[in-house]
Amino acid sequence: MRRAVRGPLRWMRRWLLRGLGAAVAVMLLLVLLFAFVNPPGGFYMLGEYRRTGAIEREWVPMESIAPVMARAAVAAEDANFCLHWGFDMNEIRHAIESGGTRGASTITQQTVKNVYLWHTRSWPRKSLEAVMTPMVELFWSKRRILEVYLNMAEFDDGVFGVEAAAAHYYGTSAANLTETQAARLAAILPNPKARNPASLTPQLQNRAAAIRDGAATIRADSRAACFED
Repeated sequence: MRRAVRGPLRWMRRWLLRGLGAAVAVMLLLVLLFAFVNPPGGFYMLGEYRRTGAIEREWVPMESIAPVMARAAVAAEDANFCLHWGFDMNEIRHAIESGGTRGASTITQQTVKNVYLWHTRSWPRKSLEAVMTPMVELFWSKRRILEVYLNMAEFDDGVFGVEAAAAHYYGTSAANLTETQAARLAAILPNPKARNPASLTPQLQNRAAAIRDGAATIRADSRAACFED
């Protein structure tokens, strides 16, 4: 009787392990692919396209994004971007101590979510994010991670990527953004639908000023070295 039970259990365990191995292999292939190929979009972007019927987006390489924009995004969302391996343990610790009232997602985690996963909070998504984030850090350069992030981030309803955002709000290109414009765009993250960089509240004006100062600081102390030429 025990042998009869063990047989199906072994079969199930074997196929479960094979399934997990196949899933990891697929994730690894997708990570390797987008290290060189620009992602066409993500589940969230597709959902917004279906909801609105159109989105604004134009991919630009890192060379066509003003350095002040890259530094502002890092200052706003992940000041230790160049120092961690995908998870900022100090920020996670602070988030726990604050009772979960502050976020701790790094730019790498947000990039993984935007490219490969969905935005709804759930344990399956967070688990996949935890697996794929180190993969992306291993096979992508920091510069590539930031490039993809800036081209996938949402800046308004249906406006994706910094090139579309620059045109949408300021009638310019990502390459020609000023320090103030870059700081204001970064200030509306991660809640762009409820914020307008052209008409910031006093609180967000203070945040934009802090981001501008932070961008200058990370340039001075070399925390921008991993994504700048």
